[in-house]
Amino acid sequence: MLNNKSQIPAQKSRRQNFWWEIIKTIFYALLIAGGVRTAAAAPFNIPSESMQGTLLIGDYLFVSKASYGYSRYSLPWGYLWPLPEGRIFASPPQRGDVIVFKTPADNETDYIKRLIGLPGDRVQVKDGVLYINETPIPKVRVAPFIEDLGGYRHEVAQYKETLPNGVSYNVLDREQNGNLDNTDVFVVPENHYFMMGDNRDNSLDSRVPAEAGGVGYVPFENIVGKAEILFFSVDDSIRWWEMWKWPSAIRYRRLGHTVS
Repeated sequence: MLNNKSQIPAQKSRRQNFWWEIIKTIFYALLIAGGVRTAAAAPFNIPSESMQGTLLIGDYLFVSKASYGYSRYSLPWGYLWPLPEGRIFASPPQRGDVIVFKTPADNETDYIKRLIGLPGDRVQVKDGVLYINETPIPKVRVAPFIEDLGGYRHEVAQYKETLPNGVSYNVLDREQNGNLDNTDVFVVPENHYFMMGDNRDNSLDSRVPAEAGGVGYVPFENIVGKAEILFFSVDDSIRWWEMWKWPSAIRYRRLGHTVS
């Protein structure tokens, strides 16, 4: 006859092994997720209106870190990584890319804008028209951008711009003769880029120098990655923890869209 007491240590050992396997599985899953976030892609959310026309407050998107190589600013806690200045496995961004970068003012705050000017370009805005190397960028009026202001439907003038490399996107023009509708000529330095928001009258970008509280020219090293795909979008009228409101607030039509 078997002694039941002798089975107790064996049962206890099996339970311990079971929980140990669960702990290891969770650990490896977190390790893999952390590695993916570090090296391949990372989620970001849109907190401001500066990219309206393309991105909305409440959009959540994946940003590809591998698109342009890696720098200390494209990795979490970048100052802890033994990386040299500049980038490794570098690949230059293309005009028109929507890019997340660390603002040069503090090298910490994440901004998202569209790349307009490449190194050596001469960029200017005259009467609301973008000029690159003295050539006006085609700007065609399209259907207005509609926004809901507390139940009030508001239409904003919207235009389609097409850059010299064929990249097209929509921009908003909230006011004629706005503060940034006429600028000086900006000559983009070597290894730097000129960024602009698609919501042209409501975007703090390279049109305002860093020393004046703006973005200024963005060093290649400060680029985090390229915005790729929208994986979630929710109306900004609700708080993130109000999950019971999500079904009616999710913008289903935006899910899965690529960012361009």
